Amino acid sequence: MTDTPRWPMPWIRASLELAVLGSLTTGPLHGYGIAQALAVQGFGLLKGGSLYPVLNRLEEARSVEAVWVEGTGGPGKREYHLTATGQERLREELAQWRQLTDTLSEMAQNEMAQSDTGSTSTGETG
Repeated sequence: MTDTPRWPMPWIRASLELAVLGSLTTGPLHGYGIAQALAVQGFGLLKGGSLYPVLNRLEEARSVEAVWVEGTGGPGKREYHLTATGQERLREELAQWRQLTDTLSEMAQNEMAQSDTGSTSTGETG
C-alpha cells in the first residue's frame, strides 16, 4: 500500500465519490477499509476529513447506506453498503468517465499525429 497518490490531486477530488462507490462493489466496508481499498488503487491514503464528507454526501443521496456494527472487543463502527441507487449511479458515472477518457485519448492521438507531421494547430487564421 502506498501513501503517495498515483494521480494529481484534482483528479482524485473529481473522482472520489465514484471511487468510493467502486470500493464497495466487493461488499460492505468500514471507513478505514474504504480508505485502504482506495490507497491500494492509487488514491493515496485518504484522511477522515476527505473521506467522511464524501460518505455523508453519498449517504444523503441514498447511494450508500451506513449500518452501525457493534465491535467485538472494541468500539463499534459504521459499515457502508452500496445501495441499488448507488449501483446505478456507479454504472452511469463510469460510462461517463469512459466517454471522457476516450475523447481525451482521441485528442491526444490527434495532437501526437500533428506533432509527428510537423504541423501545429494554433487556431489562428492568416
